[in-house]
Amino acid sequence: MAAGSPIRGAQGDEALGTRPRYLGLDVGNRRIGVAVSDELGLTAQPVMTLERRRSAPGISRDDLRSLTRIARRFGVVGIVLGNPVHLSGEASAQALKTQAFAAELGELSGLPIHLWDERLTTREAHQILYEAGHFRQQHRGVVDQVAATLILQSFLEERGTKGPGTRD
Repeated sequence: MAAGSPIRGAQGDEALGTRPRYLGLDVGNRRIGVAVSDELGLTAQPVMTLERRRSAPGISRDDLRSLTRIARRFGVVGIVLGNPVHLSGEASAQALKTQAFAAELGELSGLPIHLWDERLTTREAHQILYEAGHFRQQHRGVVDQVAATLILQSFLEERGTKGPGTRD
């Protein structure tokens, strides 16, 4: 590469049709669903389900490191975490845990964290899998990925309505 040539990094190059990528997470007590946006910033795709590691009470540094590595691998500019608030909009006990997890993940990764309303996404994910012909017993391994994909897709669609080049 010639000196002074522009490098397309995690910020994307909107002139070439690429946008910043985001990681989407559905954080549960036992598993974390992971999704990533495509290079065009239009769609979210499932990546994996991370089985949580719990050697002591609280947040596992191993989980945080794994997610930070995934974020680096995909070159994301931010992480979107589903925020499980009550239907009334009030913070649930799980939302408080998720917010603490988000704070630690943001500190370790150095990336901005976006908490995103995830009300009913797990239910919607189960419905999608059921309609696709999967029995409920088969959902455990993928429902968190589907929920993470729904969370991230909702975030991408909301950002898309703000127009190109819009930053949080």
